[in-house]
Amino acid sequence: MPNKTIYVADDDLPLLQRAQELTGSNLSAAIITGLRRLVEVEEAKRAGFDEITVKVGVGKTSIKRFLGVALGEWSSSSSEGQETYALFRTSKGRFAVHHARSALHTPVGPNAERSRKWSTGWRGWIGDWSPDQAWMRTPAQATFSVVDTVEELESVLPAELYVVALQTIQDDPVVEDLDI
Repeated sequence: MPNKTIYVADDDLPLLQRAQELTGSNLSAAIITGLRRLVEVEEAKRAGFDEITVKVGVGKTSIKRFLGVALGEWSSSSSEGQETYALFRTSKGRFAVHHARSALHTPVGPNAERSRKWSTGWRGWIGDWSPDQAWMRTPAQATFSVVDTVEELESVLPAELYVVALQTIQDDPVVEDLDI
């Protein structure tokens, strides 16, 4: 195996030591791990993909990061909150769907129906000033799923977004050669 010498500034030594600790291996393995990630990201960017980050879970969320391109988004808002679906094509040719729901504030208890009435329409501007109210809060939540084929998307997307996705995914791009 050939040897290569790397010159590192004194100020960067703590960074190299931390990388070695995080990878649990020798310095060479830490450097190669970083270089692999750098090459993967830069090649994907040159191919037209972006680094996409989404939050997933309930309450304490985890973060998912991948290389992809956005294909469409669908949002809906109602008295029960907001819901959003985002569709991406990944750099590996798969499809990723991020589904997010906003936090919900739901009236509960014996006066729940009255509270619902007072939280909609023009009454929402005035509000229910009665002291006997009870509300339940459900935190925002999000899911993330990855499928291999366009057909599998039908079960994880709203119908309107699926129709747009079919058109977007299956349309071959028109190539126009310009002599400019």
